[in-house]
Amino acid sequence: MIGILQFRPTEDGSSFRDRGQAVLAALAERAGFIRGSLGRSTDDEDAWVLLTEWESVGAYRRGLGGYDVRLLLTPLMAQALDQPSAFEQLVWAGPEGIQEVRDSDRAPDER
Repeated sequence: MIGILQFRPTEDGSSFRDRGQAVLAALAERAGFIRGSLGRSTDDEDAWVLLTEWESVGAYRRGLGGYDVRLLLTPLMAQALDQPSAFEQLVWAGPEGIQEVRDSDRAPDER
């Protein structure tokens, strides 16, 4: 599952990057975390995204719920955009093309 949090911080970029890096490091220690990154838009320097990949929705929710994570993430969330942030992965591709297609856990086969 993918977690996508988008931000429009009011602080300078390097300060936000440092705080986002601390959040990402705390998330990386949580069970079920696969990988993550913090990025800044190439078109709008005030737009940031924290992208994480998790083994499951439960791992994502437990990961965000850890005390150490909440301590660091809560101040950043005040600058997050109000939109969906958790997405189930249904199609995987690599340089060779489509590698895996999975049905949604939430709905009948939509392919």
